Amino acid sequence: MWGIVPAAGRGSRIQPLAFSKELLPVGSRLRDGFACPCAVSEYLVERMLRAGATRICFVISPGKSDIVEYYGAGYGSVPIAYVVQPHAVGLCDAVFRALPLIAPDEPVIVGLPDTVWFPEEALRALPDDALSFLLFPVDQPERFDAVILDAENRVVEIQVKRAGANARWIWGAFKMPGRMLGELHAVWQARHCADEYIGTLMNAYLAEGGHAIGVKAGRSYVDVGTLDGYRSAIALLGEAEGNGTTGRLSLGEPGFRACAASLSR
Repeated sequence: MWGIVPAAGRGSRIQPLAFSKELLPVGSRLRDGFACPCAVSEYLVERMLRAGATRICFVISPGKSDIVEYYGAGYGSVPIAYVVQPHAVGLCDAVFRALPLIAPDEPVIVGLPDTVWFPEEALRALPDDALSFLLFPVDQPERFDAVILDAENRVVEIQVKRAGANARWIWGAFKMPGRMLGELHAVWQARHCADEYIGTLMNAYLAEGGHAIGVKAGRSYVDVGTLDGYRSAIALLGEAEGNGTTGRLSLGEPGFRACAASLSR
């Protein structure tokens, strides 16, 4: 199973930074009982591994070599590949850059590397054989992509950052077989690659007879792409640690290398 991490965005909402926003230190990791800084994107990678991902693909822009330096060739025993998105032209383009790596019968998970969410095991609730969205309840769905479901949890519409959104459930990650990623790519190409957001592409896919389901397995979700979001993420991790859930990530040898690299900068 592949995990795709689209990390080519400019991060304009939280600039200026001296490094890629995906490496923003948020919380800490533990190694042999000692804490060290944790990059925000590690939370997504760890959750993908918990869901069974055996390979990770980072989609990066040409100027984000620091992500390659940070993660190197692998994370634990899981190898990491890197694909370059030449220009920041949206999430759809970034995700489809990884398509040549993925076999039609191989499941693939896509998540956002500047988010922190719980529960950590939520991705396990998504099936391998269907296009499915992991959903989280939020207080301000108009800031995200609200997912409208029918009575059988089939996706009816995705409302992209729409004022007065008709649902408080937003998507935070999605999963599908590789062949379905190929189907989405075909729809995107037929629309002249005009869709920047996954939500608008999904609406077109559904209009053509496609199917997707929503899984309300998420509990809490924070977008760390703004200063307010960064503060909320720190609070969320502190709350998780205080409640006895995992607020800190366990640290293996590759994670230790990443931690050491961050401390050396």
